[in-house]
Amino acid sequence: METFLSLCVGIGLAAACGFRVFVPLLIMSLMAQNGHLELTDSFAWIGTPYAGTAFAVATLVEILAYYIPYVDNLLDVIATPLAMVAGTVVTLSVLTGLPPFWTWSLALIAGGGVAAGTHTGTAALRGASTITTAGLGNPLVSTGELLGATGTALLAIVLPVVAAVLAIVFLLIMSRRLLLKTAVRR
Repeated sequence: METFLSLCVGIGLAAACGFRVFVPLLIMSLMAQNGHLELTDSFAWIGTPYAGTAFAVATLVEILAYYIPYVDNLLDVIATPLAMVAGTVVTLSVLTGLPPFWTWSLALIAGGGVAAGTHTGTAALRGASTITTAGLGNPLVSTGELLGATGTALLAIVLPVVAAVLAIVFLLIMSRRLLLKTAVRR
């Protein structure tokens, strides 16, 4: 049961990384420093004050940069591989009770995959906003992503199963929309 819950925490945090790369890492650091989140030994550094400070600065820069028109679209391109790496790292940092092969496999597939899928969905939304509003609607999308990252990361730690289910539902909805859009174009 502990392994299942830690996987759910990892999936929820990975989904949050798809919205914003550094917000979940900052929340993880703060929660670990206050004893609300247990990290694996290899990733205990995430819960240090030094890492927390670095994540706070990175989070602030990331948030501000996403409010600059057209820079936000460039960041989406850069953030795609970063979200995958962050999703893998956050999943690795909480996943316990499995041999290394399974831990890494789940972290790469579930963590990295969920983060990539979530980020792809939000990038598509930002692209649509840029096209339809000439970028004027993008700050609203950025605010939604920030709230999504914060809420999802907190939910992943407090109610991990709910967060994992919501992440999977979000991915299914976004996949369906992309498939329907692709089918219409043919």
